[in-house]
Amino acid sequence: MMAALSKDEMMTMDKMSAMRNASKNQVIYFPEDASNAIYMLKEGKVKISKQSGDGKEIILAFLHPGEVFGELSITGQEKREEIAEATEDAVVCVVDVKDLQMMMEKNPKFNFNITKLIGFKLKKIQSRFESLIFKSSEERVSSFIKELAVEHGKPILGNPEEKLIQLKLTHEDIAKLTATSRQTVTSTLNLLEKKNIIMYDRRSIFVKQLSKL
Repeated sequence: MMAALSKDEMMTMDKMSAMRNASKNQVIYFPEDASNAIYMLKEGKVKISKQSGDGKEIILAFLHPGEVFGELSITGQEKREEIAEATEDAVVCVVDVKDLQMMMEKNPKFNFNITKLIGFKLKKIQSRFESLIFKSSEERVSSFIKELAVEHGKPILGNPEEKLIQLKLTHEDIAKLTATSRQTVTSTLNLLEKKNIIMYDRRSIFVKQLSKL
């Protein structure tokens, strides 16, 4: 997601920000909290989630170093609508939304890239909801693995079909991200491995045939 911002722009955001440490399981913000800052994750991992009316957790994303969250505050959002929680010890840069808006007014290119960043995230959320409506549980898991490979996978010897995903996601995490069960995640991964499309263990997923996902 941070591909929308240049290295210089990320450095500028660093200079404008205050550093904050968040211990594992610490909530960074709750729904209804004032939406007056944007965050950039420097270290650790952060979970973005919502709670349904019956109290069930719906995970929207797991964020890794270099990713931005809380960016809808730039659009005029007054209160948070989701929960941001550190799932391991984390370090985040906090930028006041007024400072960021001032920079956007002075720098048209930065303005464009921030807008692009927001658009990318909204498109991703829309794609996730469409997946929930139109795809089967197995298809959602497979599509999610492909999404991970495209966004976070490391290429293997320049082969576009092969990607190595090294993210700390449990089967339970993937189940919550795809609105399936842990059993469905396990059976789908096993089937993909049997078809020689992926190889996986507790630490990584090696995608061997990206176009087959």
